[in-house]
Amino acid sequence: MKSGLKPDAKAAALLYFLIAVMVLLWSANFIIGKIALRQFPPLILGGLRVTFAGLFILPLYLRQSWREGTAGHWADAPLLLLLGVMGVALNQFLFVLGLSQTTVAHSAIIIGLTPIFVLLIAAAMKQERITARRAAGMAVALAGVAILNSATQTGADGRSTATGDIFIIFAAITFAWFTVVGKGVTHRQNSITVNTFAYVGAAIAFAPVIFWQSRSFDFREVTTMGWITVAYMALFPSVICYLIYYWALTKIPASKLSAFTYFQPLLTTLMGMAVLGEHMTAHLIAGGTVIFGGVYLTERS
Repeated sequence: MKSGLKPDAKAAALLYFLIAVMVLLWSANFIIGKIALRQFPPLILGGLRVTFAGLFILPLYLRQSWREGTAGHWADAPLLLLLGVMGVALNQFLFVLGLSQTTVAHSAIIIGLTPIFVLLIAAAMKQERITARRAAGMAVALAGVAILNSATQTGADGRSTATGDIFIIFAAITFAWFTVVGKGVTHRQNSITVNTFAYVGAAIAFAPVIFWQSRSFDFREVTTMGWITVAYMALFPSVICYLIYYWALTKIPASKLSAFTYFQPLLTTLMGMAVLGEHMTAHLIAGGTVIFGGVYLTERS
C-alpha cells in the first residue's frame, strides 16, 4: 500500500522523526555518561569517546570518498579540523568534567541554554540581532541558573556543584559555536565529511591527554559494561546524532533546530530518576522553569 503523504510531507515527517531520535539518544547519553564515569576518569572517557567516534565514522567517509572523490574537502580542512578541536574535543572535555561533578538533571537543564548561546554567537558574527526583549529573556534564563544553584552541594560525590554546572555551561557554549560556525560549511560539505574531519581533529587533540592519563590507569579493570558505555557514547550521541544534526541544519535554521533541546531536560531528568535514583527538587523545578521561560522568550522575540 502506498503512503498517502505527499513527498514534502514525507520529507518533513522523516526530518522530525530523526530529530526526535537524536534528542532521545542525547538524553540517554547523560545517563550512560554517569555510568561510564564509574569506571573511567573524565579525561580518558572524553578522549576514548571522540577516538572511537572517529573510528566509527571513518569507514563511512572512505566509502563516500571512493564513490564521489574528495574534491573540495581539503579546501575546508583547516576549518573542519578547528570545528573538531573546539566544537568536539573541547566540548567533550568540558562535558565529562561537568557531568562528573553535577547531576544529569542539572546538566541537561543547563544544556538547554544552548539556543541563547547560539543567538549570542550568531549576533557577534552579524547573523542575528539582539533586541531589548531578547536581552530580557537572556536575563531571565540566567536568573534561572542562579535559582538552580542556590541550594547546590559541594563535593564530587554525585551531588550538584556549581563547579560542575560551570563546566556544562562552557560545554554548551562550545557546542553553540560549533552550530553557528558549522552552519556555513554544511552548505559546501555533507555531514559525513564535516564529522569525519571534526572527530579526527578531536582525536588528535585528545591523544596527548589519553597518553598522559593512561600512565596511571589500569584498563584491565574496566568491565564489559564499561566498554559498552564508551561504545554507546561514541556511536549513538556522537556519530549518529551529529550526522542527523548536521543534516537537519541543511533543512531548518540553527535556532529552530537547537530549540528541540527543550525536550532533553525532561527526558534526562526522568531517566536519571529511574536509572540513577536522582531526585526531583523544588530548586530543580523552579530553576528549570525559569531557564526555559527565558529561552522561550528569547527565541520568540
